Amino acid sequence: MGTRETIRTAVRDVIPPAGLTRALAVQAMVYAVGSGLFHAGSAVFFTRALGLSAAQVGLGLSIAAGVSLLGTVPLGGLTDRYGPQRVWVVGLVLNAALFATYPFVGGFAGFLAVVVALAAVDAAVGVARQVYSINALPPAERVTAMAYQRSSLNVGFGLGAVISGLVLAVDTITAYRGMVWFISTVFLVTALFVRRLPRLPQVARPAEPMSRLAVLRDRPFMAVSVLSGLLTAHGVLYLTVMPLWILTHTDAPKTMIAGLVLLNTILIVLLQVRVSRGADTAAGAARASRRGGLLIALFCLVLPISGVTRGLLTVAVLVAAAMLLILAELIESAGSWGLTATLPPADQRGAYVGALGLGVQVQYLIAPAGLTALGVTTGGWGWLPTAAIFVLVAAAIVPAVAWAQRTPRLGAEAAEPAMTPVP
Repeated sequence: MGTRETIRTAVRDVIPPAGLTRALAVQAMVYAVGSGLFHAGSAVFFTRALGLSAAQVGLGLSIAAGVSLLGTVPLGGLTDRYGPQRVWVVGLVLNAALFATYPFVGGFAGFLAVVVALAAVDAAVGVARQVYSINALPPAERVTAMAYQRSSLNVGFGLGAVISGLVLAVDTITAYRGMVWFISTVFLVTALFVRRLPRLPQVARPAEPMSRLAVLRDRPFMAVSVLSGLLTAHGVLYLTVMPLWILTHTDAPKTMIAGLVLLNTILIVLLQVRVSRGADTAAGAARASRRGGLLIALFCLVLPISGVTRGLLTVAVLVAAAMLLILAELIESAGSWGLTATLPPADQRGAYVGALGLGVQVQYLIAPAGLTALGVTTGGWGWLPTAAIFVLVAAAIVPAVAWAQRTPRLGAEAAEPAMTPVP
């Protein structure tokens, strides 16, 4: 393959094809500018602009995470009832309104009310966004479209982080208030984008719709949810555990952490679409999830080597470990999208997609403390049982998906209908 063809292929893997796939990617990038800006500047905003203590911020965010965990499944059911596009648009408008109120928050109680409301809205919006993408596209295009969206999200996150750096450099109350009002505007613009997307016909509901929590009784599906959710711990490993390991157990410079985060962003933008091929069936998605889990386990064996090396060798080991974890993230993400696109029934997709998200929420509760304790506070030996955990999860997910495929979904009455967008 010549240089020109290589460049052309690389461009195709970054810029989505014209049509709905590109429209979904553009809205993802616009949304991520606001989301990335807030994630990068929120800690300073909460403490400087709202006058909260670090303990208050941590407590509020933990309570919000609990609300998100409890609300993922029932709020996902709203998508089945009202349609994904309507829930998506209303959620984005509510997000904008809640962010606009942040500068007027007085004390911890007001802060808690806003972050809890945002957590609930985000749970509903996340499910609606995924369900719309699945319903609007043919099965063969769904995983690829989600990969393009994730690539665009990372571009938007990067732009948001740059803007956040400017706000932090100014470091005034006015700048922080302007930041959240700008974010509010970004979410309103995203709502306009989503409203202009093609309308979909409503999926026929069952004659007797199941309760919003009935999906929790689908044991094969919930087994897949938990296993797939545990594999998303690569994010905690990359952004929390590995930096703590670098700071406490290696002689690498602190700037190495920022460099590895930048490496992660660049490779996701460049490679996510290419790596996602082959995960558009349940079996292919299960195999991708297994490969992702095994790569995480390999990362857990390579990273601790950096604790006994020195100088440039340490840097080389850290880069090698980071590359393994980035590849695991790319492959596992594709597997997760494939499972999301293939296992839930068409007429209960919101509830089932919400249930898949439940596994991710469980991971968020246990992974930060658990993986930090095993990987960092043990001095290094804890990486061995950590690797073993991911090997076991990787080994279990393929038979779990096969079990879910053999078992009819609760409430599913018909095969998936053709979903032709209405201009």
